[in-house]
Amino acid sequence: MEMKENFIKRIIEHKGKAVNFYCDEVLLPNGRNSTREYLDHPGASCVLPFLDENRIVLVKQYRYPIGKETFEIPAGKIDKGETPIECIKRELKEETGYSAGKIDKVLSFSPTPAFSNEILHIFAAFDLKQETKNPDEDEFLSNEIADFKTAIQMIYEGQIIDAKTIIALLYFNTAEKNISKNDQSRWRA
Repeated sequence: MEMKENFIKRIIEHKGKAVNFYCDEVLLPNGRNSTREYLDHPGASCVLPFLDENRIVLVKQYRYPIGKETFEIPAGKIDKGETPIECIKRELKEETGYSAGKIDKVLSFSPTPAFSNEILHIFAAFDLKQETKNPDEDEFLSNEIADFKTAIQMIYEGQIIDAKTIIALLYFNTAEKNISKNDQSRWRA
């Protein structure tokens, strides 16, 4: 049986500055109609910035929807006409004040495919150079320098709850076991 659902019509429930909310009518594989409500998102990029082999830069900020401060890797929404790599170069400098000598693409994933079309692109930044921090006018955050192993422990202690940050940290924690000796120092010791 084919699983694809076919688009019939769209109702825009809400058009926002950053995201839109749609309600689409679809034709199901069994021939019946149904609705699919979802968040339309332009996509985002995030980066795990390495100061050296053992230290990373996290940002601490208040997240209104959950009513608490979080530790996260720098991230931001992709602006119209911007590529994921352009986005993360901009966001890294805005949020942390660092620029990177080298940025590698790690992976892309869909954080909530049941109700959003957002794709999140994870990068790693190396050879950081301190510059001027320039956050958005409605963005209040602080840099938190963390030992990589401490950051991993923060996941297991419930201090890091942000999904993109957990994915990036656990990816690198696992990747070191799967990277050749020649490349390993680039990722972390």
